[in-house]
Parts: sequence; structure tokens; C-alpha cells
Amino acid sequence: ASLQPHRSRYWKTATIDETFLPLAAKVLWCYERVAWLHERGEIVLCLDEKPNIQALSRAIPRQLMSAGRIERREFEYQRHGTVTLVVALNVYDGTMRGWCVDKNDHEHFLWCVRQVARSYRHARRLHLIMDNGGSHIDQQTKAYFATHPRLRVVYTPAHASWLNQAELLLRAFTDKYLDRFDCESRQQLIDHLNASWPEYNRRFAHPFDWSWTRRDLYAWAEKKGAAICTKTYATVH
Repeated sequence: ASLQPHRSRYWKTATIDETFLPLAAKVLWCYERVAWLHERGEIVLCLDEKPNIQALSRAIPRQLMSAGRIERREFEYQRHGTVTLVVALNVYDGTMRGWCVDKNDHEHFLWCVRQVARSYRHARRLHLIMDNGGSHIDQQTKAYFATHPRLRVVYTPAHASWLNQAELLLRAFTDKYLDRFDCESRQQLIDHLNASWPEYNRRFAHPFDWSWTRRDLYAWAEKKGAAICTKTYATVH
């Protein structure tokens, strides 16, 4: 009956209210005008992190696949600590930059933001798309952005971090570089991550084919029964 009872899938329910549509529209405005902004010397970047990546070593090395036998991994493992990977995706060309930090807090996040600003110091303005993670909305983080007008922060709505293209990037990056990686130390994991994101840029980076526009957003919201969508066709600045 094609029921596939062994499979399941998560979904995240967005709250479509007075705040959702304006915030989502600001994100989509950036995506719709990436090339136009780039011509003006403005860069659209998506920021996100993959927190607490475990550095694990297997008790016995993995056995690679062979004819008639799948790859096998020893169940027992040893932990060597964790690493948080912060990434910035350039929406225009699909390239990424990555930083390994010790903690997922505002102090380490702001250190990464400063690296982003320095890396794109030639840009007139940076549009930073990010979700509402604790390190992103911390008072000190917001205070920093308030004193740096070149950095325009665009937050995704609550329960709508899927609007952040950096989530797509981290999914692809994890599949290619982390799912089958074993290491003997935390430092080995850091070295692997620092070597992996430049290789990702050389081999795989390309702009995501993002086709969902503000028009699609309002049509979707109206279909979902959001009465407020009739008054939200406001210009996004």
C-alpha cells in the first residue's frame, strides 16, 4: 500500500501573525534582490551555527563497503569533546566561510560577526540573515549591531528558520564532511572542519535555487487562513 511505516518526518509549524509576514517579507526581499544588491556593493549573507559537534572515535576502525557488503561501523565510541561551527553563506555565489568556536554564546558569535565584517570590508553594506537563536538576540549582540550601521540584521520569524539558506548549507556540508567522519581528538575535528569548508567552496559551492518570493508568501499565508495577509503588502525597506 506504499505506506512506508519505517519512515517519518518532522515539520515545524510557523505562527502566521502580524509579525510573521513582515519579517518573512524582509528575508525574501533580500533573496529577490541579491544580484541587484551585489551590483550596488551590498552583500547578502546567511549566518547559522551547528552547535556541539561531537568529536568521536570508534573502538575499532570502520570497515569499508565491498562487493555484497555495506559499510560497517563499530557501535562503541569514545568522546573527545565538542566543537561549534559558525558559518556565513554568501547568497550571491553560494560560497561559505566557517569558524570553529568553543561555545555557542554571544561572545563567540560576535567574534565571528567581526570576522565576517572584516572579510567583506570592501562591501558598502552587509545584510545578515539569521534566526532568533540566543546568541543572535542577546542584548550585547543587539547593542553591537546598533553601533555598526553597515551591518543590517534581518531576523527570520519565530519557527521559520527554514527561511535561512544557511540551514540548507549546513545540511549539505554535514552530509559531505561530517556524517562519516571519525577523529581521535577534538583538535583533529577542528582541523578537519577548517580544511573542509574551503574544499566545499572549490568543489560544491553554487547559489541555491531559491524561487519562493513574497508573492508566494502572501498566497501561502492566505491559503492557510491568515486574515492579516490582506493588509501586509507593505513596502519592505
